[in-house]
Amino acid sequence: MIRDNLQQVEENIKSACDRSGRSRENVKLIAVSKTKPVEMLREAYDLGCRDFGENKVQELMDKYDKLPGDIRWHMIGHLQRNKVKYIVDKVFLIHSVDSLRLAEEISKEAVKKNVTVSILVEVNVAGEETKFGTTAKEAISLVEEIAKLPNIMIKGLMTIAPYVENSEENRLYFAKLKQIYVDIIHKNIDNVFMEELSMGMTGDYEVAIEEGATYIRVGTGIFGERQYHNV
Repeated sequence: MIRDNLQQVEENIKSACDRSGRSRENVKLIAVSKTKPVEMLREAYDLGCRDFGENKVQELMDKYDKLPGDIRWHMIGHLQRNKVKYIVDKVFLIHSVDSLRLAEEISKEAVKKNVTVSILVEVNVAGEETKFGTTAKEAISLVEEIAKLPNIMIKGLMTIAPYVENSEENRLYFAKLKQIYVDIIHKNIDNVFMEELSMGMTGDYEVAIEEGATYIRVGTGIFGERQYHNV
């Protein structure tokens, strides 16, 4: 199943890149492995996946030592400040930095462990009350504040678009995040490297690619429906 699913996702990525005149190399696939057992991650790894996304710190920690060391782990779920210390030296990229207080905690722990942590600032572009993320209006000022902190490197922006039946409905949110990203680039803020746009999930990643996503986060499209047992 995973082999067929990955093949289909790959074809879809290529098609979206072709439609938007982008190179396939510019889009990175994160296999969202939350709630999935290690065996399924290993199967995806054997099929070439190296980027895996987890929502919960404990689950990431449980899987970290059981899988190959060249995996790039992405923290894509809401991150509580008291959990930061467990993952700063383990994750490749934290996608979900949504406040200065969280960034300060990441910076503090990174200094302690003598590492530099790459992060994305999460923007709640659609303004959904149920979602985390800074507002589109406050995104640039938050980036400017975080950029002053030691041992943190801002690599771009992330958003979680609304759940919709028709992926076209999310195009405006992806386009808006891209615009904020471009505006930040033009500001030439020290310690800010706007390289990544993490947007698009199983239901809408093709539209996200067309609007400039460099990371797409696909779970169900690779592993099938979520499982909340045997984690």
